[in-house]
Amino acid sequence: MSVLALGLNHTTAPLDLRGRFAFAPEQLVPALRGFHDRIAQHSARGRTELALLSTCNRTELYVSDGATHSATLVQPAVDWLAGVGGVASGALLDHSYVLENSSAARHAFRVASGLDSMVLGEPQILGQLKQAVREADSAGTLGATLHQLFQRSFAVAKEVRTSTEIGAHSISIAAAAVRLAAQLFEDLSEVKVLFVGAGEMIELVATHFAARTPKAMVVANRTLERGERIGGRLGAEAMRLVDLPQRLAEFDIVVSCTASSLPLIGLGAVETALKARRHRPMFMVDLAVPRDIEPQVAQLGDIYLYTLDDLSALTQTAGEKRQAAVQQAEAIIETGVQSFVHWLDQRGSVPLIQALNAQASDWRAHEIARARKLLARGENVDAVLEALSRGLTQKMLHGALAELHASAGEQRAQLAQTVSRLFLRSTTRNPADAER
Repeated sequence: MSVLALGLNHTTAPLDLRGRFAFAPEQLVPALRGFHDRIAQHSARGRTELALLSTCNRTELYVSDGATHSATLVQPAVDWLAGVGGVASGALLDHSYVLENSSAARHAFRVASGLDSMVLGEPQILGQLKQAVREADSAGTLGATLHQLFQRSFAVAKEVRTSTEIGAHSISIAAAAVRLAAQLFEDLSEVKVLFVGAGEMIELVATHFAARTPKAMVVANRTLERGERIGGRLGAEAMRLVDLPQRLAEFDIVVSCTASSLPLIGLGAVETALKARRHRPMFMVDLAVPRDIEPQVAQLGDIYLYTLDDLSALTQTAGEKRQAAVQQAEAIIETGVQSFVHWLDQRGSVPLIQALNAQASDWRAHEIARARKLLARGENVDAVLEALSRGLTQKMLHGALAELHASAGEQRAQLAQTVSRLFLRSTTRNPADAER
């Protein structure tokens, strides 16, 4: 059995490249099914398992196969993912990582625990990973090995969060956005804030801004009802996304995070808004991957545009407590990795165990059928039982004895030790047993 992880994240690839490999939630199931059909021909036993994790900071493909090594699956996986992003396979590999077995498990556990996130210890990634597992299950590509990997990653993440202070010493993306805005505007209670989108990240950022009681807050979304749901909880107005160009000039702060594959706020719309505002500054935060705001907007005067990567430096904090928490978390993760690798090794013996059981069942069936024929002819019962037991014994020992006779020298000595362990384990009895 093997497990492979192929991915790129905020530490290996720039924002625009990550955007090429972003999958919307509704794209995961068809993508998994399509790739599963394509990669099946490369699978050792036709039992390929797949899961796909896609967030603002990472896209990762997890693959499990019946083979001991997954080398044959690397190139097909790279070629497929490169095709999704429209780049050459070599260009993808320059900005990605390929991990196998223990390294893949360690990475998955670190991701689930928030150690591989832009914001150390952030909890959102765990929910995203659980959603990825549900989508793989819906696609029919989640098998026993990946199920075990992810369930163990959830358990490790829970232990990390309950046993360490991994999430207590960092600033969230939402808090960082508010801090930056406060540096530009002296009094946030005098500004108007527009939130574009209605997902978890927007709700989190809106909650942080709401604590500073801005003059007005508006949630723009394709579906007005969903925008009204968030707005109702935070005292914000809701508006349709199609009205954004006409109203953009009203807002001092714009925070956007949608799953759109194309920018929603273009250079022309922002230029028009700035003219209407008479070049009063606008603070803009683009948390989407791919981008919601055209990158050229950052070149305009009076525009302060920040992306996820720009905020990363503000979300990292140092200190002895943080380092101690990381070390504790890494120790918990390493224990989980060793346990999973042990399970994986045992899992690799399952085909052999199944084959041995099948062979033993065939022998048993053959000898029972032979015994029944003898009994039907009126043979003595004791003689039939003796023949049955002798037949089974000979079949069980034939392979080992043949190998011993065919071997010589050091090989014969090693084989003799193995045969002794397998067949002579009960010959040395405990002296106390003789009294029973």
